[in-house]
Formats: sequence, structure tokens, C-alpha cells
Amino acid sequence: HPVGIPMLVQKAKNPGFTIGLNGLAGNMGIAIAAGVSVYIAQRFGWQSDFLLPGAISLACAIAFVVLVPREEVAPARRKPKMNDLPPSVMARVFGIMTFTAVTGSIVFNFTTNGNGELLRERVKGAVQDPAELAAMLFVIFSLASLAQLVVGKLIDRFPIKTIYVPIVLLQVPLFLIASQVQDWALFVTAIAFMLLVFGAIPFTDAMIVKYIDDRMRSRVTGARLAIGFGVSSFVVALIGPSVKAAGFPVLLMVLAGVALCGTIAISLLPSDHEMGKAQLKPAE
Repeated sequence: HPVGIPMLVQKAKNPGFTIGLNGLAGNMGIAIAAGVSVYIAQRFGWQSDFLLPGAISLACAIAFVVLVPREEVAPARRKPKMNDLPPSVMARVFGIMTFTAVTGSIVFNFTTNGNGELLRERVKGAVQDPAELAAMLFVIFSLASLAQLVVGKLIDRFPIKTIYVPIVLLQVPLFLIASQVQDWALFVTAIAFMLLVFGAIPFTDAMIVKYIDDRMRSRVTGARLAIGFGVSSFVVALIGPSVKAAGFPVLLMVLAGVALCGTIAISLLPSDHEMGKAQLKPAE
């Protein structure tokens, strides 16, 4: 991720849409895996679930080496293309990016990794076997993944803060509704809140593109992801014990609180007007 995302947006004319398209591909992988992995395991054995993706990854690596042109100069050695910001503003932006990466990781991992058990427990009579559950998860994740294309287009047209705040804020009532409903009402609500959860994914990378010059993006992305993935691994380990101790209704209400905290943090992002006034010097 710290290499791929900066490389992806380095020369992109529409970075928001580019990030959204990349996110769509990644999350469609999650959606497809829910069904395809079950089918492959049932048809060919569980070992094939590792062998097939491994073979595809190796083929992609070879294609990458052959097709992608080499960079002449490393990003860290290039002249800055963006205006520098005062350290206080940069610290504020990085703090908000880090905090929203944490809140976003909590919400994303609880929902992505917990949706299967949530549906199995609370959509009574609808889930009879693993293939049926996989089909429901495929519908949820594939529809939700499309949100990233729309959000990517919006990021290229409007200020990030204007779009980011309502997308995260709307998660709050949907998580609260999900904590109270069951059966097909829960399934529909899950589609709605996952649209917003996946729709929020492009924003952290879009903030890095907007506020951080190319020569520092890999380092900032790496730091942000180290924190995000650290939280992710902790959250995944907590899902089982938390559900057992508190149940899904309580956890969904906690997610509503986490989304609200994320909204408050995002509202503290500097506006485009503030950014213009804070710039210290023109780019070379």
C-alpha cells in the first residue's frame, strides 16, 4: 500500500476517481472471494483457495515488470510540486488523517469481518448454508464497492471536507437502525451502511494527495497504514469475544459512536480557504 497508492496517483489527472476505481477493484475482490472461495473449496479442496490466487498474483507481478515503465528519479529526490504548509497545519492534517484512519479501520473491520456472523445470527431463516450466506455477502459488498466510483468522482469536483463529513455522519443513524432490526430489514440496512463504509475508503488517500507532496507520500502513507493495520489486527481479534460478551446490538451502537467521533475529527480539517492562507511559499 505505501508503494502502490502514491504510484497510482503520481500522474493521475483525476486522482479521486483513480483512487475510487482502485478501491472498487480491491473491494470487489472481497465481494467475489466470499462466494468464489466457498465454491473452489467445495469443488477442488481448500488448498486450491491458496494456489489459484497465488498463481494470479505471480502472473500480475510478471506483467507489472514487463509493462510498467521505470521511474528515472525517486520521488524523494524530486523538486516539490506543491506549496509547503506550516508545521502546525501539517501536524493538524496528519493528526486528523491518523485519527480517521483508526476510526475508519474499526468500522471497516468490524463490518467487513463481522457481517457474515451478523447475518447468520439475525436474518433468521434466510441463511441455510455457506453458499447462501456467501451470496448475500456478495450482494452487500459488490453494491457497496460501487460507491467508491461515485465518491471518487465527487472528490475531483468538490472540496473533500464537504463530501467526507456527511458520508461518515450518515453511518451513525444507520448503525443505530441496524442494532434494532432483524431479518430482511437488517439485510437492506447492511447494504446501506456498507455503501457509506466503502464510500469513505477513498478519502484518506485523497487527503494525502491533496495535502502531501509526492516526495513524501510514501512515508506518510506508510505511517498511516502502520497505525491503521495495527488497529485492524486488534479489531479482528476482538470481534469474536466482543460479540459473545455484548452481542451485535451493543456493538453496532458502539460503531455509531466511533463514526460520530470520526465525523467530529473530519469537521476539523482545514477548508480550502484556510489552506490558501496557510501556504508559506510557492512551489518551485
